[in-house]
Amino acid sequence: MTGFEKTTPTGLAHQPLDKALTDELVRTVREELRAELREQTKRQRRKATLYAASGAAALYAGAAVALAVGLALTLGLPDWAAALVVAVLLGLAAVLLRGAAHPRSGQGAPGTGRQDAPAAPAAAPSPSASGVPGAPGGPGIPAPPPMPPSTPAPGGGR
Repeated sequence: MTGFEKTTPTGLAHQPLDKALTDELVRTVREELRAELREQTKRQRRKATLYAASGAAALYAGAAVALAVGLALTLGLPDWAAALVVAVLLGLAAVLLRGAAHPRSGQGAPGTGRQDAPAAPAAAPSPSASGVPGAPGGPGIPAPPPMPPSTPAPGGGR
């Protein structure tokens, strides 16, 4: 190479060609992304429609079961008492489902770093393990992992 070739700015002669290739590449990538997003949206829309239809069918099935329970109870109870029993059962189911959906206020949410009490050893059963679903320390809730000490042990530092 000579000194003249080193001092010539590189890329100026090829800039229109590079710009055209870049523009074409960007256009192609955008078209492919749009086509893929359209396809994903179509699949997600179909899936959401099926979930909504499933939920509506489950709602009607639950209403039919509640009606059947109410009619069965009317064989031994007055109509108003049977309706009251069914209402109490549905209310209890709603409270239990709501409790299963929301964590208890005494427990820290995952990822917040909040702890109400130190973790018990893994081998020792917790005193609140009553076997009730949703109870703290119950069979459905795994024990939290042990936390590392927040301060180094004395004499261990440099």
